[in-house]
Amino acid sequence: MRCNILASLLEVVVVLVSFLGTNAEDPYRFFNWNVTYGDVYPLGVRQQGILINGQFPGPDIHSVTNDNLIINVFNNLPEPFLLSWNGVQQRRNSWQDGVYGTTCPIPPGKNFTYTLQVKDQIGSFYYFPSLAFHKAAGGFGGIRILSRPRIPVPFDEPAGDYTVLIGDWYKKNHTDLKAILDRGKKLPLPDGILINGRGANGTAFAVEKGKTYRFRISNVGLMNSLNIRFQNHRMKLVEVEGTHTVQSKYSSLDIHVGQSYSVLVTADMPSQDFYILVSSRFTNPVLTSTAILRYSNSAGPFSGPLPGGPTIQIDWSLNQARSIRTNLTASGPRPNPQGSYHYGQINTTRTIILANSAGQVNGKQRYAVNSVSFVPQETPLKLADNFKIGGVFRVGSISDKPSGGGIYLDTSVMGADFRAFIEIVFQNNENIVQSWHLDGYAFFVVGMDGGQWTTASRKGYNLYDAVSRCTTQVYPKSWTAIYLALDNVGMWNLRTEFWARQYLGQQFYLRVYSSVESIRDEYPIPKMPLLAERLQGGTHVPYNSMPL
Repeated sequence: MRCNILASLLEVVVVLVSFLGTNAEDPYRFFNWNVTYGDVYPLGVRQQGILINGQFPGPDIHSVTNDNLIINVFNNLPEPFLLSWNGVQQRRNSWQDGVYGTTCPIPPGKNFTYTLQVKDQIGSFYYFPSLAFHKAAGGFGGIRILSRPRIPVPFDEPAGDYTVLIGDWYKKNHTDLKAILDRGKKLPLPDGILINGRGANGTAFAVEKGKTYRFRISNVGLMNSLNIRFQNHRMKLVEVEGTHTVQSKYSSLDIHVGQSYSVLVTADMPSQDFYILVSSRFTNPVLTSTAILRYSNSAGPFSGPLPGGPTIQIDWSLNQARSIRTNLTASGPRPNPQGSYHYGQINTTRTIILANSAGQVNGKQRYAVNSVSFVPQETPLKLADNFKIGGVFRVGSISDKPSGGGIYLDTSVMGADFRAFIEIVFQNNENIVQSWHLDGYAFFVVGMDGGQWTTASRKGYNLYDAVSRCTTQVYPKSWTAIYLALDNVGMWNLRTEFWARQYLGQQFYLRVYSSVESIRDEYPIPKMPLLAERLQGGTHVPYNSMPL
């Protein structure tokens, strides 16, 4: 059953109006976005990019904790489209997550109003298009959630607040890249690195001598870990994906695919232009791009040497990752110390071990989690679950542990109990850095190390001040362990952030279930006008599913 058939069912469901789930006491922020194709020249050649209100990248979302965001998206592309919100937790509301497992695509020429509340969140995140390899064409932008005025922030208000979207990029159009994947082939290495949608020296950030600025840096790319450094300046890390961190200083910072960091940089050098350098990590060749840190009354470019990147050794990056810890004395979105939640004193009730793999299925390249390569259905899984439609997916179609067998195709859904506290171990048996993201949640990154994870590995866990975030890296031939409180009912996408691998199956859905159906735990299904054309009128535009 397709989304178009479900339109008739939804119209007879008694639900709340489109502002469902928002709190009338909290402010509303309204956005009208027009999504189109347009010519872009990020690496000097003309490409078909995705523009939002004519912008590439798209406009930032500025908000404050608990704000209600009403985002009306008009899809003027000739194919279905969805936006997802990387790190915005969608409390009790996976309907608005914007991935195909939970939401019908917006048909061409139609619109949908996302109704989100940034409930009990602060921090730096981003949005991106989640269908049909659109992410390789743009359509992404920054999200910032500021603390409420009465909640203290553990640093002085900066003189400026900048969004910095970094990522690898191809000169080929996204349709050509998608065609390569549809034929079952691997993508080549990217052609360059973009900083806010531009290549080398295309972006400048204005600063005044003696003042401090906040840079919210997100890796919105497709496959490469990146390193950022400010020439002759140090970065003070202050926030990672909604968590205030211990304010350590770094000369360079690794930011893996899908991750977001906030740093403070003080303009304490002579009034000149300095380079901001972003380069790919663990690649041959190394791709590098630059932006400009431009002092007011600049005397011209600084003539000193450019700061070199860090060693290619994995241990350097691993040790830096371990140094990122929660600031236990800082308030989060509420006026209490972030360390008051003693996650290390809670017993886990389940251990899930996830192993990524790559291989051929029916002569085509596929990627998998615990040997299962995800195949989407024409009916979004969350809708099938809500209407008890059989034959769409099966809970338990992916196991808790690696099977060791070959890759096979299935619509993989893992069941989990509401309010359980669990341990997930990402085991990487490949020679690449992996990056994993879970929608709807933040989790505690309690440990990472080389080799195979065993129960003895728990002896090295950080059970005191581990950082809470929504995306984590796993180093080659290594493991990363997280603790997760399942306090958000819904169907949530757990995926690799390597977008070609995600497209070719390295993802699944975590169904967090409560037997008590209550709006206190999960909002009812909204009246969704994003459904595809009905069978009675017009031509149905089906979701462009992954190749089998």
